[in-house]
Amino acid sequence: MAISRHSPIALPLSLQFPSHKTRFVFLPLRTPPRWFFRTLKAGSTSTITPSRTVSSPAGGKDDIELLNERIRKEHRKRGDGNTGSTMDRDEAERYMGMVREQQQRGLQKLRGEEQKQLGGFGYRVDPCQLQPGDYVVHRKVGIGKFVKIQHVVTGEGPSGGQEYMFIEYADGMAKLPVKQAGRLLYRYNLSNETKKPKTLSKLSDPVSWEKRRTKGKLAVQKMVVDLMELYLHRLKLKRPPYPKPLGMEEFCAHFPYEPTPDQKQAFIDVGRDLTERETPMDRLICGDVGFGKTEVALRAIFCVVSAGKQAMLLAPTIVLVRQHFEVIRERFSNYPHIRIGLLSRFQTKGEIQEYISMIKKGELDIIIGTHTLLGNRIPYNNLGLLVVDEEQRFGVKQKEKIASLKTSVDVLTLSATPIPRTLYLALTGFRDASLISTPPPERVPVKTEVLAYSKDKVMAAIRYELNRGGQVYYVLPRITGLEEVKASIESCYPDVSIAIAHGRQKPKEIEETMSSFARGEIKILVCTNIVESGLDIKNANTIIIQDIQYFGMAQLYQLRGRVGRSDKEAFAYLFYHDITLMKDQTYDKLAAIEQYGELGQGFHLAERDMGIRGFGNIFGEQQTGDVGNVGTDLFFEMLFESLSKVEENRIVSVPYQNVQLDIDVAPHLPSDYINVLENPVELMNDAEKASEKNIWSLIEFTENLRRQYGKEPYSMELILKKLYVRRMAADLGITKISKMNNTVYMATSMTKKTFKLMRDSVASDVRRSCLSFDGSHIKGQISLDLPNEQVLSWIFQCLSELYAALPAFVKY
Repeated sequence: MAISRHSPIALPLSLQFPSHKTRFVFLPLRTPPRWFFRTLKAGSTSTITPSRTVSSPAGGKDDIELLNERIRKEHRKRGDGNTGSTMDRDEAERYMGMVREQQQRGLQKLRGEEQKQLGGFGYRVDPCQLQPGDYVVHRKVGIGKFVKIQHVVTGEGPSGGQEYMFIEYADGMAKLPVKQAGRLLYRYNLSNETKKPKTLSKLSDPVSWEKRRTKGKLAVQKMVVDLMELYLHRLKLKRPPYPKPLGMEEFCAHFPYEPTPDQKQAFIDVGRDLTERETPMDRLICGDVGFGKTEVALRAIFCVVSAGKQAMLLAPTIVLVRQHFEVIRERFSNYPHIRIGLLSRFQTKGEIQEYISMIKKGELDIIIGTHTLLGNRIPYNNLGLLVVDEEQRFGVKQKEKIASLKTSVDVLTLSATPIPRTLYLALTGFRDASLISTPPPERVPVKTEVLAYSKDKVMAAIRYELNRGGQVYYVLPRITGLEEVKASIESCYPDVSIAIAHGRQKPKEIEETMSSFARGEIKILVCTNIVESGLDIKNANTIIIQDIQYFGMAQLYQLRGRVGRSDKEAFAYLFYHDITLMKDQTYDKLAAIEQYGELGQGFHLAERDMGIRGFGNIFGEQQTGDVGNVGTDLFFEMLFESLSKVEENRIVSVPYQNVQLDIDVAPHLPSDYINVLENPVELMNDAEKASEKNIWSLIEFTENLRRQYGKEPYSMELILKKLYVRRMAADLGITKISKMNNTVYMATSMTKKTFKLMRDSVASDVRRSCLSFDGSHIKGQISLDLPNEQVLSWIFQCLSELYAALPAFVKY
């Protein structure tokens, strides 16, 4: 029987399987590495039968399978699939230079260098804003509770004393000069419903706090790696710049208002993104309702559509979708060749199917709709731009779908109060942002009052608005109670037209109600937060929001933005029933809403929201546990610091061919296994090629091998492990692996700091404790004198831990 039935290469020896005592050697023309087929031993106790399924060894999955699954899981969390793409050093240097430039704005913001200009808030404590009972974090001591500020006399005369902050810890009271507080203290906030830490730190036990801080720092470093990978992945995407539309000036001339300075800058930013850059746009336009975000989107849509691409505008509610449709249809009325369509779940099946067919054929240039547009059955002909209005109103699945589109199309996100995740990425420089904070000349601030509920106060507010000929929104958090409120108002104002609106009504009923309210036929609209986005009614200048504790900060801000759309003074009344039942977080939100009552404060309110809630779920897994170790603000600052020093943590990979493995292992493949393989020589060459390429090619090779031939014998497993060891070593910047006595030496150019970071990330206590670093070698201590085969497996497991702990380091 020949060794291979379909071998494309000729062997110098015609080999057949002889008696069990005979040894023979492979001599292929295209020679694989020497260790592949050094000797083959007939009659080996390790046998295999043909199989189409992978059989796991007794006790579960083997080391290789566990590593493959772990790597896949890590990359799925980042959403980058199974590409495992790498970049060369020059490319990495260029991209990292761009990252460093992006970080400067975020760092300036963090350090308070722009506070005076932007009116933002710092992430460190202002002692004058603390209330007794607030939790604070001292960078060196830990978490404590603020008690008071007191003047302490330290000498004679009026200048012989100073102000001290008194902070309570688990084992005593500490005092800190107020002048130092701004440098050393942070607020303690969490991204869940409570701001209270599990325990206070001890003054007598700084070691425990240092461990908590180290744990937080480790989580920060992992997030830095994730952020870098996310940003570099986006920078690597390419598309040709759009040509500047010939009719852009004429299109812009139809804008009926004089653009504000911030608007003009946003026009410039988006124009450069589309016509000068080769990477897809992912820009946030942040501005209050009525500040002109839509006009920015319209100009981007015109640019893309003029180049023959499709544009999609996504909005969370049918009310907002309908308004966008009317605005876009009016602005593009002079361009009959540009076809516009509206798609939502409120249309009939026939209408939806017709629109889907038109989208597929490329017969629609601009598509406007709700999350229906994100369905898998909608095949876009040539989608170039996605505009997302009020991203925070979409669910998790819709946001994931939006994120997946960002890899292939330009994305423009419009928001008055961006979600913490979006704002966070913009602040750190990993997402472009344009802030429109200058109000139009005719706009005046909405007067906001947070009050305990009183029917008399409610009726007085309604009476004032009706007497001056205006209209009123009355918003409740739930559908239950709408009828009751309507009846209550009717009893006081029987001659006033009142209507109800909520999401469970029929589409036509909602549309008729909204249209009647817009025409002024309905004076009071009792509704849920369905009116949060979209309605632009200049005569409605009073909004009453009941049970505000059930609304989010962004919702309240958006609802307040429904009024004050003209030059008439507007009022927002926010009513609660019992302030004693409010959670701390809710109270903070209401205080922030009241504080940021000026026009153009949505961005800063979103910052405050991030301070209260934390930046939350950034990469698919809640970071609350990591943040809880040190509090949101210190965690956030540590993250910025790490981003600015990201170069210090780089691991520069080395070519696979440069990795030297000085562990003498010569596996003996059993003849039965060779007999099963279709072409063993070519198979081994393919294995070497896969290893040379990247870890993903090696993973795919191994999985295909097992699918086709079943679980390999132990000797073949050793061969695969040698490939994996060299591949992982190359990616981790290790050039040579050798063993002397009971110590394994791995030569590397990584820094001591990077090694410590990686070792701290190792999940296995046993592996972590046996690894050390001498400045040029990672050293692994083996307690027993093991045979080389077991040493190889030990090295494989160690590298697996290091590689899987921080896989993104190898990307740059």
